[in-house]
Amino acid sequence: MNLPLPPNGHALAVLVLTAIALFLFSREKIALESSSLLVLVALAVGFELFPYETDGKVLHAVDFFLGFGNEALIAVCALMIAGQGILRTGGLEPAGRILARLWKINPHISLLLTLLLGAVFSAFINNVPVVVLLLPILISVSLKTGSSASSVLMPMGFSTLLGGTSTTIGTSTNLLVVAVAAEMGLEKIGMFDFLLPAVLAGSVGIVYLWLLAPRMLPKRDIAIADTSPRIFAAHLAVLEESPIAGNPLSRALEITGGAMKVTALERGHGNMILPLPDVVLCAGDHLVLRDTPEKLKEFEKVLKGTLYPVDSEDVPVDDDHPLQANDQQIVEVVIIQGSPLIGSTLKNYRFADRYGLITLAIHRTGKYLERIHDQIGDIRLIVGDILLVQGPRDRIAELKKSTDVLILDSTVDLPFSKKAPTAMFIMKGIILTAAFGILPIAISAPFGALLLILTG
Repeated sequence: MNLPLPPNGHALAVLVLTAIALFLFSREKIALESSSLLVLVALAVGFELFPYETDGKVLHAVDFFLGFGNEALIAVCALMIAGQGILRTGGLEPAGRILARLWKINPHISLLLTLLLGAVFSAFINNVPVVVLLLPILISVSLKTGSSASSVLMPMGFSTLLGGTSTTIGTSTNLLVVAVAAEMGLEKIGMFDFLLPAVLAGSVGIVYLWLLAPRMLPKRDIAIADTSPRIFAAHLAVLEESPIAGNPLSRALEITGGAMKVTALERGHGNMILPLPDVVLCAGDHLVLRDTPEKLKEFEKVLKGTLYPVDSEDVPVDDDHPLQANDQQIVEVVIIQGSPLIGSTLKNYRFADRYGLITLAIHRTGKYLERIHDQIGDIRLIVGDILLVQGPRDRIAELKKSTDVLILDSTVDLPFSKKAPTAMFIMKGIILTAAFGILPIAISAPFGALLLILTG
């Protein structure tokens, strides 16, 4: 009589994982998608780190993905999630900010650095986040210099394609070819196996895109009716922990690369000071600015201030502060005909209390706000005024249902800058784990995507 063999370690682990999966699926607070991804990653990583052998053959964990058609599909989707994580956290913003400053010094050399930067990033990250990072910088440069946008945008786009050819994870095509080659019995291609020929060919391509392509491309105007960016008036409060507190105004201008234009300085309610370069800034001061929403948010981040007026200089910005909440969005709101806000002020209408939103800035078409030094909440609104407001996405969704105002279709999610180092660390882990052969990219990429979700 043959007795049944006891389950092996792998079978027991799968049974335990099944029980965990059933428990997770029964939890309403845990998203089903997250639970499913956790089970998939745990199964794949477990079998890859602890191979299962039967009849002298090793079961590879990537074989679990055959039901999806090809393991490359899983890797591509996971890398897109990882790239989106870097985009949403603003992990590439420091590089973009430095690049934007270099364009002001030497545009010709800056174009070369832009092409190289786009190529290097695209070797490890999906092209989309890289293009999203560089696109507004190059458009802004073309508008300010009056140059053709096509002469810089097209080369930048092709440089990301060149960079993507240098590694196996640079493009979805590379991943698919490598996976198909392995299935056909060819020797497995490493992440950097064709780096040398890609660099040789890519170097010629970069030089061509830098020196010849801009001169050969026809000049095309940017399809923007009004090339001047929308300008808003706003107050930037200086906090105690701001690097400009106790320093002259010239220091703040130096930190922002001279891009910040201060029209007035308010010290105390209604106490205005001329914004002279040698004026020493104090905690609690309000810098009155006029700029685009993107620039205002950049100044807020670089100078570590806050864009809305504060009642006391002793109140620091913390996790409970609306501007630092992880569910914040920025949206433009138009005052329409028949709105109860017409002729009133945000303070009198109790806009913040009614909608749970903070007004960062105001734009009035064709007019310069004479009383710019006043608090935004004290300005009487008229038809056509555009408010730049910020708040939780559920509050903005409620405002869209209101007939008091019209929300422009330009909602922007704020980068979760505090999570940027985590996102970059996870992306590096995905790359290094695959590069050193610890895990296949089809497993390390989903593992990294799962970590991005679990870490918020």
